Amino acid sequence: MAKLKVPNTYVIIFFVIVLCAVATWFVPSGEYLSTNEGMIYHTTDARPQTWQIFSAIFKGFSQQAGIIAFVLIIGGAFWVVNSTKAVDNGISRFISRISRLEDYAFFRKTGIGNIVIVLVMLLFGIFGAMFGMSEETIAFAAIVVPLAISLGYDSIVGVCMVYVAAHVGFAGAMLNPFTVGIAQEMSSVALFSGIGYRTLCWAVLMLIAIAFVLAYAAKVKKNPASSIMYEADVHWRKTEDSQTFNEEKALAGKPAWFVFCLTSLALLLFSVFYASECTINIGGVSKEVPWLLWAASGLYVLISLPVLCHGTGMYILNMLLFSILFLVIGVMGYGWYIGEITALFFALAIASGIAAGYTPDRIVQEFLAGAKDIFSAAMVIGFAAGIIVILKDGLIIDTILHSLAGSLDGSGKIGAVASMYGIQSLINIFIPSATAKAAITMPIMAPFSDLIGISRQLTVLAFQFGDGFTNMITPCSGVLLAVLSVARIPYEKWVRWVWKFIIALLVIGFLLLLPPLFFSFAGF
Repeated sequence: MAKLKVPNTYVIIFFVIVLCAVATWFVPSGEYLSTNEGMIYHTTDARPQTWQIFSAIFKGFSQQAGIIAFVLIIGGAFWVVNSTKAVDNGISRFISRISRLEDYAFFRKTGIGNIVIVLVMLLFGIFGAMFGMSEETIAFAAIVVPLAISLGYDSIVGVCMVYVAAHVGFAGAMLNPFTVGIAQEMSSVALFSGIGYRTLCWAVLMLIAIAFVLAYAAKVKKNPASSIMYEADVHWRKTEDSQTFNEEKALAGKPAWFVFCLTSLALLLFSVFYASECTINIGGVSKEVPWLLWAASGLYVLISLPVLCHGTGMYILNMLLFSILFLVIGVMGYGWYIGEITALFFALAIASGIAAGYTPDRIVQEFLAGAKDIFSAAMVIGFAAGIIVILKDGLIIDTILHSLAGSLDGSGKIGAVASMYGIQSLINIFIPSATAKAAITMPIMAPFSDLIGISRQLTVLAFQFGDGFTNMITPCSGVLLAVLSVARIPYEKWVRWVWKFIIALLVIGFLLLLPPLFFSFAGF
């Protein structure tokens, strides 16, 4: 019997667009309107979609232009950085250093790779929980996937270390302003209240996620061919096999010193003009930290000087690491989004090219090679956005939501919680935006929870879990598709691997919703 062939990702997405267009002919049209009494649903004239399946793709590209441009520029930027071999040599140096820890019984028994996976996942899990890291993981995937390959794993492990860890942290967040903060505000619940139980939920979810990834990583390391990405990962393995690691002893060249002077001056000017605007928001508490940018800039100068004495490659790697530090500061202290992050890594690409002694033409050539390499995968993001366009233009997305909300009537407490959680998870497949989903669902579900005797805090938690888990599988998530594009993982292969993990998270999430029904927790 011939093996069933999974269609191309583009074919799957287009089929879903057509299916949604067909639904607009049969599902009654309607929409929610904001009134003084809250969100009120009303029926509207039907707007069936036909030829719009083609224009929806164009609209999808327009709506996701920011993410698409981000992916293309990030792809080009990291191609420039990678072409200098700084990252490859840095990873080799890192692996060489940590391998020495195997001389100690504890590290030898635990496994260096396991330690790296745990530490990296905890770091990104905290980022997801504290400030809702999501889009930022696209850039980090380009760094951590090669690290995972170097440790003997596959690209899926690399994506899990960054993207999955951040989104599990995002789902179980204590202080995420984009889920917890917005949902609590719309539900008239004290901002970031219930943090104790949420912290427990975060710890449980992260523990399960790390254990799952460690088990899979051990399987891949033992038998690399068992990975569904074994053949597709040949690009990363070729890069790993072809690299030559030479311990640099000579001073960096004049171009690298020129870049150091230029970047130090730029950081000085930024600190002068913008240091006073740095405000960190954590748990509803804002704290001005004007010294943070000065401290990071000073640290860059102090560390770069000795690093320059170890060669150009080490200095480029140093710039990459400090770019990550400034990214975190920018997101947490200045509210950076993909525009500023794109600018940061674009500047890194130019600086790395100059430091490596590239001519302007060579920098452009490397950048275009990277953008071209990732172009096909980046297009998937625009195509997938067409699904949402059809549902919205056909005026059936609110009807679907209204019907789902009506199914809550007559349920007991456990049944109501299960229904709310299921509805949020299902809606998230089509509306990955936490802000948009909270604006539509919370004004309906919060008052309903009062009628059946469920705390609004628990309703917020159901929204939070429902918003987080299915983000990691929905083709409507531009962030997921962008990360998979950077990691060179086909969407259909990702679904084949991740669906069991998502189901496990959904079940665990439901179980974590039950204790507040029967026990007293602060804020619930």
